[in-house]
Formats: sequence, C-alpha cells, structure tokens
Amino acid sequence: MTTSIPSLISIPYNVFANPAASILLPIALGTTAGLSSGVKKSQTTYRAFKQPPLSPPAQVFGPVWTLLYGLMGYASHRAVTAAPSALASPDQMGALYTVQLGMNMLWMPLFFGMRRVDLAAANIVLLTGLNGYLTYLYFSVDNLAGWCQVPHMAWLAFATYLTGGVGYLNNWDISEAKLAKKS
Repeated sequence: MTTSIPSLISIPYNVFANPAASILLPIALGTTAGLSSGVKKSQTTYRAFKQPPLSPPAQVFGPVWTLLYGLMGYASHRAVTAAPSALASPDQMGALYTVQLGMNMLWMPLFFGMRRVDLAAANIVLLTGLNGYLTYLYFSVDNLAGWCQVPHMAWLAFATYLTGGVGYLNNWDISEAKLAKKS
C-alpha cells in the first residue's frame, strides 16, 4: 500500500469524518494558541500599538476567531467527506486545510510572542491566499462548505489590513524595547 504525501501531512481522515471533531479541533487549537500567548498580556500589548482606523477592541478577537474556527472545521468536514472533485482529492484538501490551520496557529506567536509583525504579515498574506484557494476547492465539492469559508476569508482580509496597518504605523517594530520607550 502506498501512502501519498498529502495524507502524511494531513489531519487523520477520522477527524474529518466526525463533524464534532472537525469543529472542536480548530477551536481547541485556537484557544490553546490564544492562551499560550497570554490573553491579558496580548490585549495590553495590542492596545499599546498605534492602530489603523477601524481597529476593533482587543476583546473582539477571541469570540470572532472561535466562531470562525468552528465554521472552518465544519467546512473541512463537509469538503473532505464529499465526493472527490476534479480539482482535488479529499487527501489534498485535508492536507491544505492542515497547512492553513498550522499557519493560523502560527500568527499569534509571530505577532505577540516574537513581536515580528513583518513575519506575521507575511504569514497572514500567505494564509489568506491559501484559504482563497481552499474556499475555491470547497465550492467545487460542496456549496455549504464553500460558504462556511466566506466569513473566514472576509476576516482574514480584515486581519491582513490590521496586521499591515500595525506594522506600517509602528515602523515595522513592535518589540518590547520600542514599546518601553513609548511608555
């Protein structure tokens, strides 16, 4: 039996086959990433940056991401368990979903942990592109799966604007040293 590269880097099919597991996995991973970044410290740090117009309060991000992670998990369940499309196999969609989920989890440590707004901006631009392609693939196999990705795509576009705006307004330096000088 041969194992394909996509199946080696993908969340196991059993997770995708179970709607509850598909929904809870990204929520649990997102919550863990948020908590490991120190929610209160992250909110304080976020408020310390110069913010672009339309920046929401820091308290908005947790509930919004929880909803989006749930929707993306349900979309992955529907898409990966649907009949294969001419564009991608379930293994390929599962692998792409796994990569984008990893990139989603990486943004907070890049931005708040390492204070590398440049790397966080590069990450979110790539993440948005990958999710655009994933949304396209999802629509090819299941309309509801595609529509579940649309709010995620809209928020990623907004988050890209916010990340780039924070970078630009803070001269691409959100280090502890810069924030300490500002205080």
